[in-house]
Amino acid sequence: MLQCINNINTSQKSTKTRDHSLLQQQQQQQQQQHFCPAQSRAAQSRDGSSRGRTAVQSPRRGNCVSPKTRQANRVKSLCASHRNTRIHSFTHSLPKLTITNDDNNNTVARLRKTIKIECSTILSSPSIKEALVSSLNPQPSPKSAALRPRKPRKSVDRDEQLLLARSKQQEAYNQQCLYRISASVTAFKVHDPDPNAVDGGHVLGLRFEVMTRGQFLQPYYVMLNRPYANSGKTLRVHRHTVPPAIPLPGLAARHLPVPKQQLDKDSSIAPPKQDLEGFVKSLRREIMRYHNRLGVSADLRRSLGAHSRAAAADGSSLPSNTIVDVSIADTEAKQIRLTWADERNGRLVMDDDGKVVKFMVFGAEGRDWETTKQLTDSQGRVEDVAKMLEEYAAGRES
Repeated sequence: MLQCINNINTSQKSTKTRDHSLLQQQQQQQQQQHFCPAQSRAAQSRDGSSRGRTAVQSPRRGNCVSPKTRQANRVKSLCASHRNTRIHSFTHSLPKLTITNDDNNNTVARLRKTIKIECSTILSSPSIKEALVSSLNPQPSPKSAALRPRKPRKSVDRDEQLLLARSKQQEAYNQQCLYRISASVTAFKVHDPDPNAVDGGHVLGLRFEVMTRGQFLQPYYVMLNRPYANSGKTLRVHRHTVPPAIPLPGLAARHLPVPKQQLDKDSSIAPPKQDLEGFVKSLRREIMRYHNRLGVSADLRRSLGAHSRAAAADGSSLPSNTIVDVSIADTEAKQIRLTWADERNGRLVMDDDGKVVKFMVFGAEGRDWETTKQLTDSQGRVEDVAKMLEEYAAGRES
């Protein structure tokens, strides 16, 4: 009897437990029906990122996305992926531009030079200097001082002081350049530290300034001393940095003659006089002529060799009358060598002033008299010859 009662109670408890579990499942299904797909995905991602921690949120029907909105979002995503694919294919279809290191170095050097020139121009401006000085020593009125906001002045003053110091350096450099332009030859005294030096080590130095294409080159120096005991004022060239193309010994022999020994015996003959001013003028004239001839050859190289370099870079064959090389043929830079694409050679001979004296062309069979006669009809300055060579090349190509 007791066993039957226990069995009945156990069956009732199991029935209640089964009914309670079924009721919980129905409630969970109803809650899942209230959730939208987007919220369920977000909940899954949050559940996965929380590493096992579950968070129960109350469902909200207002946040559910409608089917039309989901379809519009899907269309937008498809359009975006298609646009990205088109951009990717377009970028891959573009030609690849190869920039060499030489081009980069030239561009960087050009930009640095431009920035340097712009900075020096700004610092040389008197208005900029006045603005820097006035900013370091401000004298504001009471109204402006009251309206002016207070700012930390330590860093600003330090920057302005640095700019003012740089402006003063630029002003000193401009003054030095002005002196070098106006006085191309300057004299100075030098003391020779050698204990056995003649005349107690006293040396007279001459500095010759040279400018090419708007830039100062390395100056040339000539050192003079007085090695003659009998004639204390007679000068002699002691050391120099003049290039061998300039006839310095001839100029010194002409303007700074050395006293002879027999002049001491015969007092009736006056000793030769030295002309230091004439020596300096003649030497400077020769230096300027030499650099002018170098500049002429460089201009010829740039003007006549530009199209040949462009054609060589393109990989195309050069015409037979194209000049491929322009170089200096002698030490004094009075002769210029021309080389054509068909292996003909030409020679320009100039005088001291840069005027063409002779022009010769040599081919494989000897001297090319026809081309020489055609090109020497208008002898003159090298600029005219360069123009004539360009016209000759254009005429042959046509």
